[in-house]
Amino acid sequence: MAAGDLIKGVLYALGAGLMWGLVFVAPALLPDYPPVALAFGRYLAFGLVALLLALPDRQRLRALRRADWVEALKLAAVGNIIYYLFLSGGIQAAGVPLASVLIGTLPVVIAVCANWHDRSLPWRRLAPSLLLIGAGIACVNRAEMALLAPGQGPAYALGAALTAVAVAAWTWYPIRNARWLKAHPGLSATTWTTAQGLATLPLAALGWAGYVLWRGLAPSAQAGAWGLGPRPALFSLLMLAMGLFASWLGTLAWSRASKLLPTSLTGQLIVFETLSALAYGFAQRGELPGWTTGAGIALLVGGVAMGVAAFGPRPAAAQTGAALGQAAGGH
Repeated sequence: MAAGDLIKGVLYALGAGLMWGLVFVAPALLPDYPPVALAFGRYLAFGLVALLLALPDRQRLRALRRADWVEALKLAAVGNIIYYLFLSGGIQAAGVPLASVLIGTLPVVIAVCANWHDRSLPWRRLAPSLLLIGAGIACVNRAEMALLAPGQGPAYALGAALTAVAVAAWTWYPIRNARWLKAHPGLSATTWTTAQGLATLPLAALGWAGYVLWRGLAPSAQAGAWGLGPRPALFSLLMLAMGLFASWLGTLAWSRASKLLPTSLTGQLIVFETLSALAYGFAQRGELPGWTTGAGIALLVGGVAMGVAAFGPRPAAAQTGAALGQAAGGH
């Protein structure tokens, strides 16, 4: 692929990862808020941000077909609501680093699933980067297991199970989203991001209304007015920040990367989210990563570098050799 598209795509994926890593911090900063409040609060904010941004983009939004809106609704339900609902639960049960490590399996899982379908790269060229990323994930996970306090095993298991559902949801989302964008090259990434936000809004509004009714409309020390909880100002600020930066801008950057890069490469680049989440998580803890975690991070970075290099322009000699090999194989 063209070097310019590769560089731009990687930078877009990096921007998305930096913004998505922020979503791992909110559950740790708001441990007294249930996952349902965090999930529906974040995506209610995303929907409201999209509603404002839809005004200058209304002409292109009107051009979307019914099939586009149905697809946006599916992506919103699985990639937004289900994903973050279970991820928030996993973070609160087992902590930011564990959840970020389990979500960190996404680069391998998505790359394998995408390449299995598209065959965009021979497995022998894809395998080294996936092995390095897998080894990095194993190192960080081993370090987190060593930090478990006695009796913390059940919480760790619950957090792992909840996060596994989030992994499944976000394995489906980027592959489906990338295929839709590539099948509709005239679809603007900005318009598509706003459409997903608008599709998310009614789902999040219904979910938030149900949450408020469940907690009771009367203000209390725990539920707060309209379910905003004991720290309404901090909660509202974090939800708005995630709605704008993590949801809208992060999704926009990722959609642009998805239009430029093969899905088996963008799958690997989700590791930027893992690295960002680890950095934010350790900053929130006020700690530095240990040697095992540091080695895992180095392996993750090395795996990303190898993955990007594998998709880069090949030297003329290598291309000639590959062509001769294909010709020989055809006889």
